[in-house]
Order: sequence, then structure tokens, then C-alpha cells
Amino acid sequence: MTAKIYHNPRCSKSRQALQLLRDRGFEVEIVDYLKTPPDGAAVRHLLQMLALAPRDLMRKQEKEYKELGLHDPDLDAEVLIDALVEHPRLLERPIVVKDGAAVIGRPPEDVLKLF
Repeated sequence: MTAKIYHNPRCSKSRQALQLLRDRGFEVEIVDYLKTPPDGAAVRHLLQMLALAPRDLMRKQEKEYKELGLHDPDLDAEVLIDALVEHPRLLERPIVVKDGAAVIGRPPEDVLKLF
């Protein structure tokens, strides 16, 4: 069964998670989400599988998070989802999806929970 990894090759945690999967012989479809960002429907689906609110899927240390004022508690989920779509650097990484379930690979070993 193939897994999908939302991957940033410049991120050490993402590279480590991908290597863990490859070392164990798992087939992995790689989605470089900075080059091919998920659309709103894909982000909503990831949130559902992860059982997270949109802000919980955001990298709060990224400059876009601060510049866009995404810390504002009055922002609704759709505004936050739109920000994730428009600014994919905000997406927490790596995310691995398999058989309708997903996990964030922080620490990278967490991706093995899906197998």
C-alpha cells in the first residue's frame, strides 16, 4: 500500500521521515507541497484525518504567520485554510497519509504509526 508524504526537501524532519519510510521498504508518493500546494479541499481533508483545527496545522514561527496576523483568535477556520492554501510554507511538515489516516512526522518516527 502506497503512502503519500507532504514533503519539503529542505526540511530535515521531512527528509528524516521520508528516509525512515524508504528504509523500511514502504512505497511513498512524494508531494512537494511548496511546488504543488494542496487546495482548500485537500487541506480540509488533511485537517479531518488529523483531527486538528486549521491553526494547529500551521507553523507559527513562519514570518507569514505573524505578517498576516493569523494569531488573531477571531479569525474563522476558512480564513486560516485560505492562508494555508495561499502560503503553503505555513503547513506543518511532514504529513504522511495512508489508508484514510494521517500523521504529522514530528518527531519523524511518528510516521511509522500508520504502518
